Amino acid sequence: MKKILLNKSMSDEINKKVIDIFSGNRLSAKERVKFFAGFNYVRIDKDNNGKKFNPEHLLEYAQNCHYIVRVMREYQGETVLYNYDVPNEDLFKFMKAFDNNTLNGTIIEIDKYFPDNPA
Repeated sequence: MKKILLNKSMSDEINKKVIDIFSGNRLSAKERVKFFAGFNYVRIDKDNNGKKFNPEHLLEYAQNCHYIVRVMREYQGETVLYNYDVPNEDLFKFMKAFDNNTLNGTIIEIDKYFPDNPA
């Protein structure tokens, strides 16, 4: 089994930091919410240990990442949830399928997860 070099808890810590910034709980001159192409964003330059990000580690992390995308749809008069397993590399293709109406429904939630690799 290949070791994921970016610690999953580190990712969770970065997510918490970004959520705090978007919520207005943590604002500094260095970490400002900015706006581009119709979306708010925050640039993070270093990890929680003050180290610069390693592109190879981030790419390996991304290759191992999957998303469960929950989509609400109507089926035979009932509201149901479809749960799609979407590898990170296919996330944009999945979203484009909604844009061109190949898939339909309302995205309710997107959860990140890492499938276990067989030993």
